[in-house]
Amino acid sequence: MSSLLHGSPSDARIDRDLLETRRRANPLIWIGGAGTLVLFAAATYAVLTGIGTFGNRAPTHWAFPITDFVWWIGIGHAGTFISAILLLCRQRWRSSINRLAESMTLFALVQAGLFPLLHLGRPWFAYWLVPYPATMEVWPQFQSPLTWDVGAITTYLTLSVLLWFLGLLPDFGTLRDRAEGRARQVYAVLALGWRGSTDQWRNLRMAQLMLAGLATPLVVSVHSIVSMDFAVGNLGGWHSTLFPPYFVAGAIFSGFAMVLTLAIPIRRVFRLQDYITLEHLNLCAKVMLATGLVVAYAYVVEPALAWYSGEPHERLLFLQERPFGPYAVCFWAMVSCNVVLPQALWFERVRKNPAVLFVLSLVINLGMWLERFVLIVSSESRSFLPATWGDFLPSLVDLTILGGTLSFFAFLMGLLLRFLPFVPPWEVKGLRHEIARDDEREDERDGESERKEHVSVVATTTLQGLLASLEGPRELVTSIEGLRAAGYQKLEAFTPFPVPEVRRALGEARSRIPQATLLGAVVGAVGAYALLYWTQVIDYPLAIGGHPRNAVPMYVPLAFESAVLLGGLFTFVAFFVASGLPRLWHPLFELPLFRRATQDRYLLAVDAADPRFDAAATRALLTDLGAHGVASYGDGA
Repeated sequence: MSSLLHGSPSDARIDRDLLETRRRANPLIWIGGAGTLVLFAAATYAVLTGIGTFGNRAPTHWAFPITDFVWWIGIGHAGTFISAILLLCRQRWRSSINRLAESMTLFALVQAGLFPLLHLGRPWFAYWLVPYPATMEVWPQFQSPLTWDVGAITTYLTLSVLLWFLGLLPDFGTLRDRAEGRARQVYAVLALGWRGSTDQWRNLRMAQLMLAGLATPLVVSVHSIVSMDFAVGNLGGWHSTLFPPYFVAGAIFSGFAMVLTLAIPIRRVFRLQDYITLEHLNLCAKVMLATGLVVAYAYVVEPALAWYSGEPHERLLFLQERPFGPYAVCFWAMVSCNVVLPQALWFERVRKNPAVLFVLSLVINLGMWLERFVLIVSSESRSFLPATWGDFLPSLVDLTILGGTLSFFAFLMGLLLRFLPFVPPWEVKGLRHEIARDDEREDERDGESERKEHVSVVATTTLQGLLASLEGPRELVTSIEGLRAAGYQKLEAFTPFPVPEVRRALGEARSRIPQATLLGAVVGAVGAYALLYWTQVIDYPLAIGGHPRNAVPMYVPLAFESAVLLGGLFTFVAFFVASGLPRLWHPLFELPLFRRATQDRYLLAVDAADPRFDAAATRALLTDLGAHGVASYGDGA
């Protein structure tokens, strides 16, 4: 880590570096916006004219749209997984890349969702995939992996949005307290009354852990389900049990590559070298190397399995058509991009060279797209019946839509860079405090002595408590312990980032969020299985592929996705209930000092309802304990 994260910068400097308006993102917004308009024009033309405008021709009925879909899905599935798994593993370097990874997930899923809609030909009938009592009394066919996709992707998108929004809440609170005028009103609504109290920080951390715990197996299941779209197909090169782990590893591989593609230019353009350090790039590159080796192993295993199977068509496809057939250029480019060139990551000099790493990330993204293209098109163009063989060429609409989705992704990322903090300031502050605490160093302010401002007493009709301003986390903990020793019970602390010592000093209350998560998961699983059983066995039974109507394994994926979806939603609601949010007004909000609670002040509130409370005596005790400003607050009536 750089010296910046070892206690040297002030909280105010971190906010200034990470929260100020980023006008350098404007060119990306304009260029991406222009490309997005081209995307919408091409999509409109395809819908009005028909999907024959795609290059899809028999026997390649999926081709470009599904290649692009699986590529974007892979990138999208990696983002939240990166954030979630690093959170569960308590990796400190997560704080600098998790917002980019989570945002990348949302924006990639938006692009991926366009392709199934367009490929339907009649996207206005997409709601037929939703289980509702239709007039014709026909239910979706839940034994189809394509239907599993709808549930899996919807669940993943919902969970990703919840995790992303929870991480933004403290930043919205900080932006609210820094802004003026109409912008302050907008951020106040988005912050939903976030105050940075100890209870809110505890509940936020617990909710994030629960959502991360749900997201980690969800990523594995979702991309495994996407792989089953191919694995259950009766085509050469598809029906393989290797696909689920192969697809998951490939998704993480391409996801880390996209994180580097975004992080490297962003750290340079916005001068964030002290926050996204070379060590962050080095660690991302190591994970990319590890997952790339798994992908390389799959490339070796596939032709070995084809040879060992003794099946002539499998041998023809893997040993002749792919490496030497009409798509040989794409195949060997794929191998070069995903296997050969990433071996340079074994060298630390390469892993810590931003320019080389950026080029490698672009190469890997290209290679992963080529992998999906080779997988889909080579198998479809060489089916079991030689009379149907035919080569595929993309149409202008195919290329335009692919380029348009890249532009749309860039446009959304530009909006993020322009209006939201893409490195969470509260996590950086917390990381700095953790490092300072672990190294047993005092929390320094970059050599600057903090100005001890006088806080005047606010006259109120009904006194509700006193608010004291402390120098830092250590002084805050000392004051809490002093008040506890004096018999005070009704205390609350407000900090710009979670401070575990403060939570322990106040007394940790057991969170009920895990119970809410478990309840939601049980309700989701049982409810989904009941719906599937009713629709497929009782109300509209169908015999599919010789399966029994109550084919339990066929119902497990959707029951699992529903369990995760309801578990995530219950977690989200439980967080707001436990935190007392939304709350758009509180007597503390009237204090000018309180606006600094989300930025660079450490505040302690003593409630007037405390049996030991006496305005004069409590004020004197707070001053003796080190408070350099004490204000009274009330209802203002």
